[in-house]
Amino acid sequence: MNTAVDVALARFQPRLPLAVAYSGGADSTALLLACAQRWPGRVHAIHVHHGLQPAADAFEQACRAFCAQIGVPLSVGRVDARHRCGESPEDAARRARYEEIRRIASAIRSLDAIEDIALAHHADDQVETLLIALSRGAGLPGLAAMPAVAERSGLRWHRPLLEVPAGAIREWLRCRGVRWIEDPTNADPQYLRNRLRATVLPALDASLPQFRVLFARSARHAAEAQGLLEELAREDLERVGDPPALAALRLLSEPRRRNLLRFWLRTRHGTTPTAAQLSELSRQIAHCSTRGHGLRIRVGRGLAERRGDCLVWMSEES
Repeated sequence: MNTAVDVALARFQPRLPLAVAYSGGADSTALLLACAQRWPGRVHAIHVHHGLQPAADAFEQACRAFCAQIGVPLSVGRVDARHRCGESPEDAARRARYEEIRRIASAIRSLDAIEDIALAHHADDQVETLLIALSRGAGLPGLAAMPAVAERSGLRWHRPLLEVPAGAIREWLRCRGVRWIEDPTNADPQYLRNRLRATVLPALDASLPQFRVLFARSARHAAEAQGLLEELAREDLERVGDPPALAALRLLSEPRRRNLLRFWLRTRHGTTPTAAQLSELSRQIAHCSTRGHGLRIRVGRGLAERRGDCLVWMSEES
């Protein structure tokens, strides 16, 4: 009988060879094993050593042993994932992990033409991501949660298990007698995601058994709406220019101007403003109607300012 994992992998059609982000946990172990069995000799594992806990060395050794057992080559990267003051530890670790996976994949790519990377996020992860976004008052980009496929840094990132519950993945492994690593930090209640996993998801399971399917549908609706907003922002950016002309920005409605500014900052400068920064920037642009009116405020990881008749943004790191 085909399980949810089998069905999900049957639908997965990446370009080969394929790299799999492998932590040693249940989800990435199942994904790596299923991919290796389906495409023998065409799968490469990538493990990121965060150095954030004493067990990290043991995790790496366990990953090496499992990859040797199933005949999959493994590349290991080491990162300093410690967060800076005022930065979320989870966000810092995630950014460091993705950047290292991208770096390793690019190095492998020069030898073996890797273009696709598989991530082991599942349906419970998607629900947690959506709930965290709601708890932060996120807009459509946050409510869209994690996409099943995304293009980033010249690579295609896949989440083939995004509709598979965590319990189904563990049952798939147990049926095959496969062991995995349990990361002790996954039970640490200081992290919001862990508290949601331990308390909110079981309550939803008891009162709304179809919540994973329903929440995923809402995330897809949000992603579709966000896609339309990005189409509009792309058209508006063509009209106002790059760098944007202040006079053309002032002609847009307030919501449309904020939508364009958010898109411009993210796609052209790789920075994301807070809601307060974006509102203040839009407000100042609306009042920037005379030649002597200056504009210079902090936005994202840099500064937005008026230069002549245009708006420019500069990174603080440059």
